Amino acid sequence: MNTVAAMACMLITTGCIVYVFSLPGRLYLGPQKTRLSYLRERKEAVYENLHDLNFEYNSGKFPDSDYQSMKASLEEEAAAVLAEIARLEEAATQAALKGASN
Repeated sequence: MNTVAAMACMLITTGCIVYVFSLPGRLYLGPQKTRLSYLRERKEAVYENLHDLNFEYNSGKFPDSDYQSMKASLEEEAAAVLAEIARLEEAATQAALKGASN
């Protein structure tokens, strides 16, 4: 009786290990992210943070000095993100024009 129980436990354990560590035939990794799509998402996040910061400042949750420093930091990040987006879009446009002329 003990050997039957031990064999059943070993079989169940082996099945669990195989199930947990085996990979399916094809993995869906989601859509491919580009630097441009990441920057667009980041731009939206920064704008949302600026909106939230303004709301909380107007609610009286932040002193003026903290608000000004955090606002300046977010605006600098937004400017950097927008500049890189413009640069990447310009490069993509140039590449498309170059490809169309060939």
